[in-house]
Amino acid sequence: MKKFSGFTDSETFTQIPDSFFRQLLDEITDADELKVTLYALWRFEHMEGRVRFLRAEDFAGCVPDPVPALEKAAARGTLIRVARGSAAYYFLNSPRGRAAAAAFAKGKGAVPAVTTNANPPLERPNIFKLYEENIGPLTPLLADTLKDAEQTYPEVWIAEAITIAVTRNKRNWRYVEAILKCWKDEGKDERKNRQGTDTGSDRHQKSEFEEYLKRD
Repeated sequence: MKKFSGFTDSETFTQIPDSFFRQLLDEITDADELKVTLYALWRFEHMEGRVRFLRAEDFAGCVPDPVPALEKAAARGTLIRVARGSAAYYFLNSPRGRAAAAAFAKGKGAVPAVTTNANPPLERPNIFKLYEENIGPLTPLLADTLKDAEQTYPEVWIAEAITIAVTRNKRNWRYVEAILKCWKDEGKDERKNRQGTDTGSDRHQKSEFEEYLKRD
């Protein structure tokens, strides 16, 4: 057995629902079903967009034959299986997942040729390192502020907000925080949809976050 070197400060963390530990951990006795369930929780946690699903082939690196394990997870109710033609799509049985699965089952939403939003998340630097590399040195007070931000916003939001601030030469936390507050209040994905198909920081208008800067 290869010895695990330990967890690091440069990796992201996945939220696991409490009901997994209160109920499912005792009930799931099949190792492959347990693996696909944990793998699905990890992958869904790091996806963006309203419709989040996985196909059986997305679990290929998890277990040798994922289909039987996925069928058990669907029968148990941790995942929702929706068939479209000869293909099966798996959604997380959460409020968002149930709504997406119901719409998908009714034929709403095109089926992409590949699961474009289901790529495994890349290892990202923690926000302390990200801030120091792109904005400037940390003070103890700012370090506490960043810790609070980690509890309030997804890490991927913070990373993207820092990127936008750097692109606009606004290298300060007030501007980064204004972006985050704006996304939290108005909806990050909804803003993208309203602004069209442009990607990257160029889609944001220069005055977009000014209102949130003035609130401080």
